[in-house]
Amino acid sequence: MNPADVTQAALPLQSADVSLIALFFQAHWIVKCVMLGLLACSVWVWAIAIEKFMMYSSARRSMDRFEQAFWSGESIEELYRSLSAKPTQSMAACFVAAMREWKRSFESHARSFAGLQMRIEKVMNVSIAREIERLERRLLVLATVGSAGPFVGLFGTVWGIMSSFQSIAASKNTSLAVVAPGIAEALFATAIGLIAAIPATIFYNKFTSEVNRQAQRLEGFADEFSAILSRQIDERA
Repeated sequence: MNPADVTQAALPLQSADVSLIALFFQAHWIVKCVMLGLLACSVWVWAIAIEKFMMYSSARRSMDRFEQAFWSGESIEELYRSLSAKPTQSMAACFVAAMREWKRSFESHARSFAGLQMRIEKVMNVSIAREIERLERRLLVLATVGSAGPFVGLFGTVWGIMSSFQSIAASKNTSLAVVAPGIAEALFATAIGLIAAIPATIFYNKFTSEVNRQAQRLEGFADEFSAILSRQIDERA
């Protein structure tokens, strides 16, 4: 090979810019759309994660405070009056719903307690279901990003490699200076897909486990409180 040709072929390799910003701006517009979409998903994932960390921490503290008040020996009538005057969530909402049904049944003129236990259990189950639904809100977004993110990034990679091969065919030059930027752009899309998908999968698993723990805690309290009310129903009957 002519030394001049070798020198000329080496020049593009030295001047090629493979920084992350340059790779983005040099990419095909479809690959750019994929990258921007994945970056938006990544920001959304972290926003949901921060909101969920705060929500679950607040729910745990709320249940701790309620259980401390409930088992402190304070009258449940007084506890109900203090909680029913303000919006409640989590375990307190379950307690207020059960007590409201309890008081409605005894304030009515009917003297029969048949079905009261079942009604109390139903209203507590509805309250628990609503709380679980609140805790699980937007977790589907994390699951979707975690499962689809790598494939979306792979789509950008495939498209980028196709564009790179088309450039190679058009220039009829297979030197590294021609191949490397296009391949790097394509792989950059896969990297962004993984950046979005890995945290989403980790957060989804963690938050799902947290929801299950809080649901078990709510169901445990509902069973205990149902037993307490059942004893009082038997005494009144």
